[in-house]
Amino acid sequence: MAKDLPNDTTPTTAPSVTSLFGVSGRRAIVTGGDSGLGHGQAEALLEAGAQVVIMARTRSKVDAALAGWARRGLEGHGVVADLSDAASRGRGFDEAVATLGGLDVLVNTAGMITRHRAEDYPLDEYRAVLAVNAEAPFGLSQRAARIFIAQGHGKIINMASMLSFSGGANVPAYAASKGAIAQLTKACANEWAAHGINVNAIAPGYMATDLNTSLQGEDNPRYREITARIPAGRWGNADDLKGITVFLASGASDYLNGAVIPVDGGYLGR
Repeated sequence: MAKDLPNDTTPTTAPSVTSLFGVSGRRAIVTGGDSGLGHGQAEALLEAGAQVVIMARTRSKVDAALAGWARRGLEGHGVVADLSDAASRGRGFDEAVATLGGLDVLVNTAGMITRHRAEDYPLDEYRAVLAVNAEAPFGLSQRAARIFIAQGHGKIINMASMLSFSGGANVPAYAASKGAIAQLTKACANEWAAHGINVNAIAPGYMATDLNTSLQGEDNPRYREITARIPAGRWGNADDLKGITVFLASGASDYLNGAVIPVDGGYLGR
């Protein structure tokens, strides 16, 4: 005997996969979007149809990034701000939001690293790294969250690291900052998920960017050691973060909260 159907038999239409991953028209700020991984992330969002403002410290680098995109028919916008300074980054954030006419996505990618043995690490450098890598993402996320809570939705994408999982060597400030980002991502997700805000982090593996120049080169034993551990057989690059960035900025990630997602060629699984 056939079971009775529910009283409401009106068919429901689920969003298509294409629309789930769409970011066209979304308004995004990407810190550090003038170079490196941030540049690739900003480019991915532009290519997918989002409106993007990059926020970085150097006017010439911001202008060069925008000009490069313009030659490809991509229109981005730029704001110059010192992320280590609360007043400067606050002004930069407000300018970016005004330029976009609102905000849907914040991508906290800007970062810095300096290398010294732990016993010799200068305290002023420690504070400088934490200011850019940990304090700035939190300060900007607070500002974004106030907008997102009011509108009932928003995406925050933080930049973690392999050193969110391990301690590394000769980079105590960087390791501390990336451990902080992993926990900050979870803490903010706990508080803001109920407001329709998704807070997640990408943890890149070893990337062939300017941040890691001192490690690269076939004549560097550490480079060979790292490469040998990566199942994919190569270091990553900015293009390797394009897909995960669009995913985390899109509706496809609406039920993902507090995740720290490795994009590492398999490094952690080795």
